[in-house]
Amino acid sequence: MPSRVQTLRDANRRIPDWLDCVIARHEQAAVVTPDQMAGLLAELLKAGEGLRAEPTPEQGVDPELDDELEKYRRNVERLQRMLPAIHNQLLTERARLESQRARVQAAAEWARASRRTL
Repeated sequence: MPSRVQTLRDANRRIPDWLDCVIARHEQAAVVTPDQMAGLLAELLKAGEGLRAEPTPEQGVDPELDDELEKYRRNVERLQRMLPAIHNQLLTERARLESQRARVQAAAEWARASRRTL
C-alpha cells in the first residue's frame, strides 16, 4: 500500500494535468467529459481516503508531507475556482440535450401522425 505522501504525490501529479486539459477544452468551448470528471473524482477520493486513514501530524514534523499537502491544497483551490465555469458548461450542455430531445420527440410525433393519415 502506498504511503500517504506517495498517494498525495501521485494525485498532485495527475490533478494539474486534468485541470490543464479542462482549461484547454474550455477555451475551445468544449464540455468536460464524464471520463474526465470520473478521473478527477477518483483522484480526489483516493487522496481523501489516504488523508483520513491516519491523523495528520503537526506542520513541520514531516516536511515532505507538508509540501505535498500544500500542493494538494493549491490543486483543490484551483479546482474550486474552475467549478463555476464547469457548472456553466454542464448547464449549457444539458439545455442543448433537452432541446435535441424535444426536436426528436416532435419528429417522432409527426411521424406517428403521418402514419395515421396514410
